[in-house]
Amino acid sequence: MKQLSETWFAEGYIDFELKKYTLLAYLQEVNKCFDENKLYPPLNDIIFHYNNIMSLRENKKHLQEQFPKHLNGMQLEKLQVLYEKIIEDDEIMQELENIIHFSSEQMKSSIQNGAEIYEFVEHKLNINPVGIIPLEKEEGYFFLSNGSQKKTRVYQFRLSFFESKDEKYRSIKTSYIDTHRRSISSTYENIKLHLIKQNHQLPNPAVYSIETELTYPVEETLLPVAKRSLVKFITIHAA
Repeated sequence: MKQLSETWFAEGYIDFELKKYTLLAYLQEVNKCFDENKLYPPLNDIIFHYNNIMSLRENKKHLQEQFPKHLNGMQLEKLQVLYEKIIEDDEIMQELENIIHFSSEQMKSSIQNGAEIYEFVEHKLNINPVGIIPLEKEEGYFFLSNGSQKKTRVYQFRLSFFESKDEKYRSIKTSYIDTHRRSISSTYENIKLHLIKQNHQLPNPAVYSIETELTYPVEETLLPVAKRSLVKFITIHAA
């Protein structure tokens, strides 16, 4: 997928028409992924760029902080000259304002498209405990099954906490273990017992099944949405 640099809006020649077509080419790639029901990484990427330009709009005095880091002395000197020129040049500042306004509206539309796909997938996921869930739910396994396929992808997960200035968040780390074909002799309960025998470091894991009728791309959509949904599910049921 075509990528935008963090400072695409202020690199090179600051011209509205030029930046407009740079953005539209990028959004064409993003929307193509969404049309194919591939959410990640395009959704995270476009949200980052949207927040970036909105931050710039809210505080243009900090424009210099938006430029690339790790520059040498000569590059920094040129950057300072460019920065001062932008700040002092009302015409350039107006051009930047035009770029930001156009970009924010275009990005907002694409983000909405991605968000609708995310919500649709999220509502199509069914999460259920497999067997008895222990009091400690921070580590275990989840089984991901999609569509009419009889295959179940097995992942190990671990939850952790991290804090920002104002809020606490839960993050999830996962690793792919194996794929099992479900049958009368290979139920979720049997897969769970097999995992416990294999990994003695997790004698009493929290195990969940995540099922969906959708056949969307696993790595780009189903898995990322499943991971976020599982974090939400565990958090709600732990309250």
